[in-house]
Amino acid sequence: MEVSHLLRLYDAGERDFAGINLQGANLSGVTLIGVNLTGANLMGANLSRAFLTKANLNDTFLNWADLSFVKLSEGNLADADLTKANLNGAFLVKSDLSKAKLSGANLTGVNLRGANLQRVNLCSANLSDINLRGANLSRANLNWANLSGARLSGAILDGAFLNGVNLSKAFLNGIELNGVDLNGVDLRGAKLSGINLQDANLMASNLSAAKLRGGSLIGANLAGSDLSQAFLSKANLNWSNLTNADLSGADLSEAHLLGAKIEGADFTGVTLPESTRRYLCLIAAGTTAWTGKETRETLSC
Repeated sequence: MEVSHLLRLYDAGERDFAGINLQGANLSGVTLIGVNLTGANLMGANLSRAFLTKANLNDTFLNWADLSFVKLSEGNLADADLTKANLNGAFLVKSDLSKAKLSGANLTGVNLRGANLQRVNLCSANLSDINLRGANLSRANLNWANLSGARLSGAILDGAFLNGVNLSKAFLNGIELNGVDLNGVDLRGAKLSGINLQDANLMASNLSAAKLRGGSLIGANLAGSDLSQAFLSKANLNWSNLTNADLSGADLSEAHLLGAKIEGADFTGVTLPESTRRYLCLIAAGTTAWTGKETRETLSC
């Protein structure tokens, strides 16, 4: 169908265009509010700056499509194929993208506040500076995605896959990530105040200069992680594994470290109360000769 014909039908009151073939069509800037495009073929189509509020794009083919700056709040993109699509700056507040395929897509600066992203595939997608506040990302595949500068406060990440994800400078204040596998994740400079990382696996992760004030890291595995210059004031690190972790220059004022494993950890220039320093010195004294000596030296025992 020609775009001009579709627009004439729309202006005449038609809203149901399910299954239509608009592959490669130019729909830039069009207004199709509330339109039904279920199962439509929009592969490679240009929908840049289109107004599609409350549109139904369920199970639609949008591979390689340009949806930059599209207005699609409260829309339905469930099960849609958006592989490699460009959604730069799109407005998708409260939209349903459950089970959508977005691997390799560009979602830079997209507003997905309060959206449903359950089981969505965002593997290797670019989500830098995205707004995901209050979004539901349960069981979402975020492996190797770029979430640098992303706003995730209030988001649900239960069962999400986060292998190799970049969360540097992301806002994760108050997020529940207990028991999550964040092995090797980049969290440099991330805002993590009040976060729940209890029993999480943060082995070899980069948390340098991260803000973790009041965070719960009880039983977390931080072995080999980089916590240099991190702000951990009032954080709970009881029973955490800090073996070979780099805590140089970190702020541990009023932090809790009962039962923490600190063998080989670097505490050079760390800020902590004298009573805590003496306690850690006693722990270090009970570790192996070489790593215990190293840790005691960095603690000035």
